[in-house]
Amino acid sequence: MLKNILAVDDSVTMRQTIATTLEKEGYSVTLANDGVDALGKLNGDRYHVIITDINMPNMDGIRLILEVRKLPAHKFTPVIVLTTESQPEKKEQGKSAGATGWIVKPFKPEQLIAVVKKVCP
Repeated sequence: MLKNILAVDDSVTMRQTIATTLEKEGYSVTLANDGVDALGKLNGDRYHVIITDINMPNMDGIRLILEVRKLPAHKFTPVIVLTTESQPEKKEQGKSAGATGWIVKPFKPEQLIAVVKKVCP
């Protein structure tokens, strides 16, 4: 079964890197450039994993996670944070909001693949 992933990041380069990495592994990847764009794409579509940055315009990743957790269809969808933020306070904010995992940029492609496979076997 094809697994659908939503990748949210305000950097075009980072979105493309995530997409290329996961598509090589057979995943279908939809891209969003911020939290507002991501919420629009969640409306009606089913995703197996959501990957989000924290620092984005319009709606940051923490707010996005909070909003995702309010949606019945995505209440339990794994959310992986992929960000430059590594402070314990930020990680705790993410965990409290409902993040499933946290990866600090720059990341190794195999690290991202391993985490996605772990949360979405």
